[in-house]
Amino acid sequence: MRPTLRITAGVIAAALTLTACGGGETASTDAPTTGGAISVGVTDPGQLIPGRQTVAYDFAMAVWAPLTYIDDESTLTYVQAESIESDDATTWTITLKDGWTFHDGTPVTAQSYVDAWNTVAYGPNAFENSGQLANVVGYTDLNPAEGEPETTEMSGLTVVDDLTFTVELVGPDSQFPMQVSQAQTAMFPMPEGAADDLEAYNTHPVGNGAFALTEDYAEGEPLVVTAYEDYQGEAPTVSEISFVPYTDTATAYTDVLAGNLDIASLPADKMTQAATDFGDRVYSFEAPGISFLGLPLQDERYQDVRVRQALSMAIDRETINDVIYGGLYTPATAWTPAIEPGTPEGICGEYCEYDPDAAKALLDEAGGFDGDMEIYYPGGVGLDELYKAIANNIRQNLGIEAVATPSTDWAEFYETRLAGEAPGPFFSRWGALYPSQQNTLRVFFVENGGCTNCIPWYDPEVADLIAEADATVDADGAAEGYAKVQERIQEEFPAPPLFWEAYSYVVSERVAELKTSAAGNPDFAQTVLAEGA
Repeated sequence: MRPTLRITAGVIAAALTLTACGGGETASTDAPTTGGAISVGVTDPGQLIPGRQTVAYDFAMAVWAPLTYIDDESTLTYVQAESIESDDATTWTITLKDGWTFHDGTPVTAQSYVDAWNTVAYGPNAFENSGQLANVVGYTDLNPAEGEPETTEMSGLTVVDDLTFTVELVGPDSQFPMQVSQAQTAMFPMPEGAADDLEAYNTHPVGNGAFALTEDYAEGEPLVVTAYEDYQGEAPTVSEISFVPYTDTATAYTDVLAGNLDIASLPADKMTQAATDFGDRVYSFEAPGISFLGLPLQDERYQDVRVRQALSMAIDRETINDVIYGGLYTPATAWTPAIEPGTPEGICGEYCEYDPDAAKALLDEAGGFDGDMEIYYPGGVGLDELYKAIANNIRQNLGIEAVATPSTDWAEFYETRLAGEAPGPFFSRWGALYPSQQNTLRVFFVENGGCTNCIPWYDPEVADLIAEADATVDADGAAEGYAKVQERIQEEFPAPPLFWEAYSYVVSERVAELKTSAAGNPDFAQTVLAEGA
């Protein structure tokens, strides 16, 4: 098995003025400018529009180009942006590179970005990734607590000229240049007229990236994208990518093994056998992902912090990691992934350590747990053994009749969780979109931060502490500020942290090298094919 790649995520925009230094990763010198076609196993996305997608990230990265890119060494470079500058970390001026076009041939302009961001942020559109723009001045006007918004535009966005626009934030945020990188898909542009018929645009989205969609999207059918000849960024090393939808990750795994598919994510329930099946064709990238056991905090049975702590102490993370994940994951000991700078590893203390006797005593002290427990998770994505193990731990160690129940598919699970209707503890995870504690903390612990109902727990003091850290330009100072946020979260212990993740993939013999980025996901456009593939 290939060694785990640890992303040295030390990037924070300590200097408020950045200089352009090219875009994206540098392709292998052995790779052709454009090569053959590859196929990638994915979950059927449903939503393709960048501001809406929740499982179409890989497709979005192929069809759109970001303003900035953070590589696997956490180096930030410019792609669509020529420069991103600020004197105060509050008002940022974004200048675009000239000559870029969408796949329909129309120019990418400052207005393209402003219109797209307003469309994503407009509350009635209910875009899932709207929260990525929550710190832009005027966002709340588009998302009033009650009633319909009285405007369709954020006042913090101003077009200066065809290639320049300014972004005013609600407060200083030195990490803004990282936030407009590849993984924050809400920041991608859309061509003129896209917002006039969003349903049609979702069927055949037009982007500004290295690949263009060839045919309209049809549920259950592969999404085929081909290299866009007028792309102004780094040329891809493959000429075509087919994103093939699977309802079962085990089937995708088997298809890669048989040579019928080139790349698939490694299901959790296959991690222990992958090295035997694939040898050195397993890639495991240490990534900014973290999982929790989400809790239905509206249920009074979970409102005592001792109950939440007892559940955490009853889970044998070390054994689960070895038996189910083949040792590829790491039991979490903090509220953000270890690779995010300044993460206070070990802050979870005894509550993230397996101690069934102490867990039972703590639960008894809290008055016990009344009734059964149904643990809910998305079916068909290789999580069955994990949640069965967690249910067994809780049942054996705490005497609670716990059972693990899968949804029919991801869509059903997502809709149920989003509506706050999970029947009990539930699957909750996030892969940070840029290498900073800020992203993980905002997503989970700030309302509308990105992962609605993932915990859910929102505390005003946490929001204030995050804002203080955001305003700290010094990299070390900012990291220390985010660590203070975790001290407050630790006091309330809203949900048990489970694992720091590695993003793992298996590839066919046609693939010679799989590249990654700071987000932990492969950069499929820069896949290196084996000779003769």
